[in-house]
Amino acid sequence: MTQTSTMRPPPAPAAVQHDIEQFLYFEAQLQDERRYVEWLELMAEDVHYWAPTLTTRTKRERKFEVALPTEVAHFDDNLQHLQMRIDRLGTGQAWSEEPQSRTRHLITNVIVHAQAENGEHKVLSNFLLYRRRGETNPPDVFAGCRVDVLRPGGPAGWLIASRRIELDQTLILAKNLSIFF
Repeated sequence: MTQTSTMRPPPAPAAVQHDIEQFLYFEAQLQDERRYVEWLELMAEDVHYWAPTLTTRTKRERKFEVALPTEVAHFDDNLQHLQMRIDRLGTGQAWSEEPQSRTRHLITNVIVHAQAENGEHKVLSNFLLYRRRGETNPPDVFAGCRVDVLRPGGPAGWLIASRRIELDQTLILAKNLSIFF
């Protein structure tokens, strides 16, 4: 889990907070409408998009709950990997997404840190992702938090330079992770 400090980080100006929230909601809309090519345009060329695994630990070992970047992850993608995943979805041969999943991304508790010297913002948010695939499969529900680094640019005003997805589940019961968080 993302370690939180009792010290509140310096907040971003209200206008920046609002703009970034609107960007995240727009991104969720693109995903839910399966507009993945447009969604990919929101990624920086050097994007790191990954979901480390999570293990349950005792209180004294809690700092080891989330896998390090050098350890195993549910996925660990760069722009090229994301492009390949999206291209595959368009072939009709991605059986895990044929028929395509219906998703609903809910983004909440957005905290935007003050701008770094390089113009980037660290953004924390919580998410709930509901996925339904087919008529008889039970729905999948994923909950967790995201740690994003956003930089100014791109067609929607911001680019995702990195995204770390921390799922609350230690055991993923879904049949696949062919969706985007």
